[in-house]
Amino acid sequence: MEKIATGKGQKLYQEAKKVIPGGTQLLSKRPEMFLPDLWPAYYSKAKGCKIWDLDGREYIDVSYMGIGSNVLGYANEEVDAAAKEAIDNGGMSTLNAPEEVYLAQELIKLHPWAGGVRYAKAGGEAMALASRIARAYTKKDIILFCGYHGWHDWYLAANLANKNALNDQHIAGLDPLGVPSGLAGTNLPFHYNCIEEFQALMKKHEGKIAAVVMEPIRNDYPENGFLEEIRKETEKAGVVLIFDEITAGFRLCAGGSHKVLGIEPDMAVFAKGMTNGYPLSAIVGRKEVMEASQGTFISSTFYTERIAFAATLKNIELYQRYRVWEKQEEYGAIVQKGWREKAEKNGLDIEIGGIYPLSHFSIVGKENSLVYKTFFVQEMLKQGYIASNAFYTTYAHSAEIIKEYLEHVDEVFQMISEINSRNEIVESYLEGPVCHNGFGRLN
Repeated sequence: MEKIATGKGQKLYQEAKKVIPGGTQLLSKRPEMFLPDLWPAYYSKAKGCKIWDLDGREYIDVSYMGIGSNVLGYANEEVDAAAKEAIDNGGMSTLNAPEEVYLAQELIKLHPWAGGVRYAKAGGEAMALASRIARAYTKKDIILFCGYHGWHDWYLAANLANKNALNDQHIAGLDPLGVPSGLAGTNLPFHYNCIEEFQALMKKHEGKIAAVVMEPIRNDYPENGFLEEIRKETEKAGVVLIFDEITAGFRLCAGGSHKVLGIEPDMAVFAKGMTNGYPLSAIVGRKEVMEASQGTFISSTFYTERIAFAATLKNIELYQRYRVWEKQEEYGAIVQKGWREKAEKNGLDIEIGGIYPLSHFSIVGKENSLVYKTFFVQEMLKQGYIASNAFYTTYAHSAEIIKEYLEHVDEVFQMISEINSRNEIVESYLEGPVCHNGFGRLN
């Protein structure tokens, strides 16, 4: 069995850990989340669904595609051309960029229930802005939430009152160090499709709730009128309903997934797929709610830079022109079916989840699932794939690329099956440590 040769990327990462606490800016890009000590770590170029590492080795990205931000694929020529034109005409000025108005008009056109838009640069801070605006509008403090919504104080405060509050929302082990203790009890979690839990919180904190913040969909579809009941109860109580569309937005349709699900919130937050990789997020909301942003201070120089506005406008145009959501769904369905068939063929127990554009799997066996994930990533890397136990589909993928990918999945699943048949352990075939799961210190 050939071994993976460490290259410039892994060497640079060792240097990075000396000067960058945590090694990377984004937890989801930490090499330890994929293949500790062996992951290429850095890229020199990305185009379509291909990535080149610092040693010039070429890979096909069948994992997160820019952590879900590149719905058209890497370095889309038309989107990048719009960005370059904005650069040539001045990315920053004392005057405002007209594109911020054009984009607000386009977002409201896609979401006719809305009447106002504000911007930020990243999803997490946009969620913080949305929470601030909702509290300013209602003059109340408590937020009920469901799902993952970033790193800011308003969200991590959940672990002040209950250190395990966020464990099964997204990431376990998040210590709210640095979050003011006075925020304890200001945000309370409930679980997706658990309407009784939500109703109990609404009743217990009646008259004190500013907003309900949730992902309308992520891994599972709503059941038994879950979203309809939440919409009905928040309207009745005068509570702002905020949909976090950072992950699901621009996957099931042009705009928020709530358009497909048939529920209109009071605010919706977008980033990632809206921009095709450019740093911009948007808070879209009902006019009366968004007007509250004028009564609280929200202002930042780089919220006004032009380049991301121009790129985002072009991305939304192309997303609609090519009906990209149809390809995301089609490819995701093929991938999930393929995982299931290859697992059955090789006698593996597999759990598959996620909406089609955001698919993921986990192999269940006598060893920790992270061992199987690490082995899968290791062997797929040898075949020229940036792979994980997730596949975020994009317009840059193709049926042929997915067909070849699934052939290699079959080979790796067969390897696991053969190791099992010899009563050996898969972990003994790893060339480095087992990958990490969620948040953790590196040293």
